[in-house]
Amino acid sequence: MGVDAVFVFLLFSTFMVVMFSGYPVAFVLGGTGVLFAVLGSVLDAFAFDADMASIRMLGFVANRTFDTLSSYSLIPMSMFIFMGLMLDRSGIAEKLLTSMHGLLRQVPGGLAVSVVLIGVVLAASTGIIGASVVLLATIAMPAMRAAGYDDRLSLGTIGATGCLGILIPPSIMLVVMGDQLQIPVGDLFKGAIVPGLLLAAAYVVYIVIVALIWPDRAPKGQTGEAAKVTFGELGRVLVAPLLLVVAVLGSIVFGIASPTEASGIGAAGATLLAIASGRLGWKGFVEVCEASGLTTAFLFALIFGASCFSVVLRGYGGDEVIADALHAIPLPPEGTLLLILFILFLLGFFLDWMEIILIIAPLVMPVLTAMGHNPAWVAVLMAVCLQTSFLTPPVGMALFYLKNTVPDAAIGTIYRAAVPFVLLQMAVLAACLIWPQLVLGLAGMK
Repeated sequence: MGVDAVFVFLLFSTFMVVMFSGYPVAFVLGGTGVLFAVLGSVLDAFAFDADMASIRMLGFVANRTFDTLSSYSLIPMSMFIFMGLMLDRSGIAEKLLTSMHGLLRQVPGGLAVSVVLIGVVLAASTGIIGASVVLLATIAMPAMRAAGYDDRLSLGTIGATGCLGILIPPSIMLVVMGDQLQIPVGDLFKGAIVPGLLLAAAYVVYIVIVALIWPDRAPKGQTGEAAKVTFGELGRVLVAPLLLVVAVLGSIVFGIASPTEASGIGAAGATLLAIASGRLGWKGFVEVCEASGLTTAFLFALIFGASCFSVVLRGYGGDEVIADALHAIPLPPEGTLLLILFILFLLGFFLDWMEIILIIAPLVMPVLTAMGHNPAWVAVLMAVCLQTSFLTPPVGMALFYLKNTVPDAAIGTIYRAAVPFVLLQMAVLAACLIWPQLVLGLAGMK
């Protein structure tokens, strides 16, 4: 093992040990990076380039971190967060659930199907996992229990559907991924639309099959107010969020606006919808702004820490060590891609999507691109794979959101509820692997 490989191993080992100590991941990443940068500036043996004095390590870290945090491509992140929180305030989701359930009351599993369809609308409007899962659990779980739905089907549907926002544009994950991997965010948005809709369709098919085979788990035939809903009434409820989706995604897909400009349109549109609903006062506006600021600051803290870590890792030749290791594996390019996706799947059990994208993805992407894989296709495959990280213990965030919102649900029940939907996600990932045009077709790429 060479000197570079030793220091790369020490860097990763230090990060893993400190991370499991319970400290915030952003501080662990940044602290570990700065520690090894200081060591690299003090010890000549830690020099990251033979032609550059090691004393420049700290300066290089500072410059690279500033460049990352001031990146123009990260601006949409804060705007989409604001848009999602403002839509949460508008109360659109509650109206959609009532109307959709009334229309689909005779469909097997109609209430669960309604949750999935509403989740797609929320995903295309917000892109915020926590807000979507909590909102869907709050409004749908009582209704599904009252209708006699099995808790496992209800919890799994809500958790998986709430996670669609991380893939269906405008997705915060895709914004960060585009910035880190130097891929146009618009291409990632276009490439993720079909896989996101395929996931939603897979959930609907699964729910209908469960309702047909085990009707006691998903009763149908609800009566009362829900039975009075018509297509016209549903259309009136849907028109506002759909116009917002068309304004944001349509302007990106058809090249009318950049993702940054479209995010501003979405933020303004969501504010107007909240005002029109009569549920936004000055106090509510301030609360949304504060929540947006806190969420954005949290994400930027992670990006800051990961930038420190990744630049020091590269300084010690970590990218070359990983590239050499992948090239040494006796696998064809397709096999290497499958291996990396499998590793990402396993990492999703222990790491959040942000750490995986900020640390792992930039290291493996050059290798996969050099093997001839389309970078946008690989990035969307990674995004589909990372969907599972929200539903796999022990750090599946959607599971924690469900437990906090539905405290009487046993954590074991929540874990079991997520299993079928994780398998469905893997099936859609396999489809995108076998037929790349599911990702590349809408973006006009090969």
